[in-house]
Amino acid sequence: MDVPSISARKITISLPGELVEFADRQALKKNVSRSQIISQALAVVKAKEEALLAAEGYQFFAREAEAFAEISAVATVEAWAAMENDWDAG
Repeated sequence: MDVPSISARKITISLPGELVEFADRQALKKNVSRSQIISQALAVVKAKEEALLAAEGYQFFAREAEAFAEISAVATVEAWAAMENDWDAG
């Protein structure tokens, strides 16, 4: 996953040695910096979280649309019945 290199900020973080070693192995394997490996990992987590939030939003609106459709169906049946009564009476 490519991480845009716009306005990178230098920070200091503490990580368990095992994770630093893993990040270093990945950086060596991919011929990139440790910072890029950590940035890519965070970008993946961010993308997954955003996808999850989007899915939750879609599910919410789907439920809302389903409820509206059910209410509309009842109103449509009632309106249609009233129109048929008017036509029969007319």
